[in-house]
Amino acid sequence: MVEQTIISQSAINTHIILVVGNSRSGTTMMGRILGKHRSVFTFNEDHFFEELWNPQETSQSLHFTQATLLVARLFSIQRDGYFYQGDIQKYINEAREVVDNLADPVTPPRIFETFLRYEAKQHGKTVVCLQTPRNVYYLKEILAFYPKAYVVNMIRDPRDVLLSQKRRWKGRLSGPRKIPLNHIIRTWADYHPITISLLWRSGIRAGDHFAHSPRVIQIRFEELVEAPEEMVQNICAFCGLTFQSEMLNVPHIGSSNRPDQSDHMGIDPSVAGRWKQGGLNTTEIFISQKMTRQGMMQHGYQVIPVWPNPVTLLLNGLTWGVKLGLVLLLNKNRVKNLVLAIKKRLMK
Repeated sequence: MVEQTIISQSAINTHIILVVGNSRSGTTMMGRILGKHRSVFTFNEDHFFEELWNPQETSQSLHFTQATLLVARLFSIQRDGYFYQGDIQKYINEAREVVDNLADPVTPPRIFETFLRYEAKQHGKTVVCLQTPRNVYYLKEILAFYPKAYVVNMIRDPRDVLLSQKRRWKGRLSGPRKIPLNHIIRTWADYHPITISLLWRSGIRAGDHFAHSPRVIQIRFEELVEAPEEMVQNICAFCGLTFQSEMLNVPHIGSSNRPDQSDHMGIDPSVAGRWKQGGLNTTEIFISQKMTRQGMMQHGYQVIPVWPNPVTLLLNGLTWGVKLGLVLLLNKNRVKNLVLAIKKRLMK
């Protein structure tokens, strides 16, 4: 019933590509690759489908002021950056112009689509690329709202995801732009081998649910970096794009495992399998494999024999509840419906 309502309210014409998957699975790299195409504009992570929209309010039409404020917020996220969004009043007049072109019903998803089309046009582009990993949990709603959308679902070895998440907060301390302290603390709190393994498992299940959709393609990160030209050609063909060789010239930035090298271009195959070189203890590897075993085997990742340290295993069990509580506390104001967000991640 919800899906039928969504489709009937949609009048979507924009060519949209969504890059989804678990965080640290190569979604940012894929967004950069697609953004190198001359027709594609890749947006910053916007987190619309969770932080700015509640699925339980699908058919709710916003009045002009509400719609204007929403568009102004989207402008701030895109132009100022997710971590640096501030006073949205500077975008109010432009937001009013966008909302003026909307016909009833003025629902949040329609407002979002209009904003995407407008912003891409400002950059002379005709194809929208949304690179927000957590959208993997909202594929049912997204595919229904946007009938011309294509989804690139990135999948990566859970042990490499775990290693990247473990080092992520340190990278934010030394990044090119100063990250607010509360975001660094939240990134540190987010890391726990149990939590990351649960998220990997739920993200994989969420994506696998649509694996046979003609509008969803699943890409293993390891295959992408080992044969980038072949894989990007396949992705372009799937999304209705013409392959352009410059799409492979992406900078080596954003990794948790090495310093940024913006002057180095291309796709480096050595970024796959980093966990084998160290950085995770045997307990972390054991927890990861134990909790993600089914998904690992389904997607071709080999489980290795490893035994945990009993003391660190016990400590991980004791600290998980504390860290999870801290994560919930730090993220409670970042989502429209916290209960729904938890269910989609940990109870799928």
